[in-house]
Amino acid sequence: MKKILVTGCNGQLGKAIQKEYESEAVELILTDVADLDITDNAQVLQFVREHKPQVIMNCAAHTAVDLCEEQWDLAYRINAIGPRNLAIAATQTGAKLMHISTDYVFSGDGDHPYTEFDPVGPNSAYGKTKLEGERFVQQFAKNYFIIRTAWLYGDGKNFVKTMLKLAGTRDNVSVVKDQFGSPTSAAELAKMMHHLEPTENYGLFHGTCEGSCSWADFADEIFRLAGLPTKVNHITTEEYGSATKRPAYSVLDNYMLRLTTDFRMADWQDAIREYMEEQ
Repeated sequence: MKKILVTGCNGQLGKAIQKEYESEAVELILTDVADLDITDNAQVLQFVREHKPQVIMNCAAHTAVDLCEEQWDLAYRINAIGPRNLAIAATQTGAKLMHISTDYVFSGDGDHPYTEFDPVGPNSAYGKTKLEGERFVQQFAKNYFIIRTAWLYGDGKNFVKTMLKLAGTRDNVSVVKDQFGSPTSAAELAKMMHHLEPTENYGLFHGTCEGSCSWADFADEIFRLAGLPTKVNHITTEEYGSATKRPAYSVLDNYMLRLTTDFRMADWQDAIREYMEEQ
């Protein structure tokens, strides 16, 4: 039976992967930080050698963007050293490595969807450490998939649930109108991973739901689907204020997915509607 090691199994994507594979005859080796410290090279090597997974799916990350600025060393260990250790272990044991990255590797000041071949230029500690993670995977892994995603929501803390919670106590909420991206369902990303995982179609991919919107537009759609009268005040990033620079435009083009596979991510509006119906 195929063994798949999943790190960050308690996160939104980790949970979506478990659901995606629940009807398939595979053994999921589920780990979170208490089970496997990916920043510890010796521990990772020992764990992977002992369990011998054919596939490693790295969903672990330090994703708190503002905290990453204050906790550079911790962010670097989790977002860069962790993937490096998993890449080394994967190569030594012959496993495939599937590593999840982010739109934050780009500067976010463009005006067209970023392909896998556009120049990177992260502005935040989160983006910089995630980019180093990508580079370590490319350096140390032999058979790897790197998937950049964005604006992820699923079973866990996310923008959708934050908006719905705020709607319970407020008549209106203020959300930025000048940051654009592609809201992406963790379930859709898990489907994409499941599609790529058995193949040898290795390399760098973008994996977001199709289409794009602003955060304010996304909030409008969430309240519309929920049947809530909550008003969204469309404000600027400057008006909102933020400790860390966020990408103004980080729409990703799933170029490699489109050219090398027949798999297509769902439209973001269809995906959020399905998610809301399941809540």
